[in-house]
Amino acid sequence: MKPIKYFFKRLHADRVSYLMIAPFLISFFVFTVIPVVSAIGLSFTDFNMLQTPNFVGFDNYKTLFLNDDIFMTAVKNTLIFAVITGPLSYIFCFIFAWFINELPGKLRAFMTLLFYAPSISGGAVSIWKFILSGDRYGVLNGFLLKLGVIDSPIQWLTDPEYMMAACIVVQLWLSLGMSFLSFMAGFKTVDETLYEAGAIDGIHNRFQEVWYLTLPQMKPQLLFGAVMQIASSFSVGAIPSELNGFPSTDYATHTIMNHISDYGGTRMELGYACAISTVLLSVMLLTNKVINKVLVDE
Repeated sequence: MKPIKYFFKRLHADRVSYLMIAPFLISFFVFTVIPVVSAIGLSFTDFNMLQTPNFVGFDNYKTLFLNDDIFMTAVKNTLIFAVITGPLSYIFCFIFAWFINELPGKLRAFMTLLFYAPSISGGAVSIWKFILSGDRYGVLNGFLLKLGVIDSPIQWLTDPEYMMAACIVVQLWLSLGMSFLSFMAGFKTVDETLYEAGAIDGIHNRFQEVWYLTLPQMKPQLLFGAVMQIASSFSVGAIPSELNGFPSTDYATHTIMNHISDYGGTRMELGYACAISTVLLSVMLLTNKVINKVLVDE
C-alpha cells in the first residue's frame, strides 16, 4: 500500500481521536509554531511594525555579537542566573518533593500547597521588596541593624554588589512550580514492590533506594522537570525588573529577556528583538538536547 494512501486510511480510521486533539493542535500551531517561525524570519529584517520589513541579512546578528555591549552583559547575567538557579532549583524541587512525599496524607497536601503557592502568587515579589527594602524599616536591614552586624542600611535592590544575589534568592524561592508537582506525581508512580525486591537484593537505606530504584522509574518526570527549569532559568526577566527596576543600576541584573523587552517593547526595533529571541531560543534548544541526552539516552 502506498504511503499516502495508507496515511489517509489511518486518518479516516482514527478520525475521532484526531478530532479530539484538533483544538490543541490548532492552538499550538497558531500561537506557537507560527510566531516562532515568523520571529526567526523577522530576525533577518529591519522592522518597526509601521513599515514593511526590510531584509538586512545577518546584520542584526553582527550588531548583536560585535557591537552591542549591553547584550554581552545580558548574556553574562543570564548565564549566571541559569547556572546557579537552574541546577539548584532542580535539586531543591526533587529534595522537597521527596521529603513531602513521606508525610501522611493531609499534612502532605498542606505542605505541597505551601511550597507550590509562591510560584503562582502574583504579588509574591512584593513581599521580597519589603524584606529587602533599602531603608532601616526593611525586614532584613532592621534585623541586621538590631544585631549590630551593619551600621547603616544596605541598598539590596539598587547596589550592584548585592542586586544579583537578591534576585537569585527570590528566583529560587519562586522556582518550586511545575517541576515540584511533576516530582510529587513521579513518586506516586513508583511500584512499591521494587523497594521490597531491593531490600532482598541488598539495598538497606533510603538514599540507595532513591538512587537505584526511584530515579530510574522517574525519568519522564525528571526530564519534564529539567525542561521546565531550563525554560524558567533562561527566560528570567520579570523578577529583576520588579526588584531592581528597568534598566537596573549599571545593568547589573539586565538579562536577555530584559534586552528583548527593551528593543521589542520600548524601542520598537522588532527585527533586532527577534534576532535576540532567536539566539535565546537556540541556546535553550541546545541545552534541552543535552539534558535529554543525559536523562534519556544514557
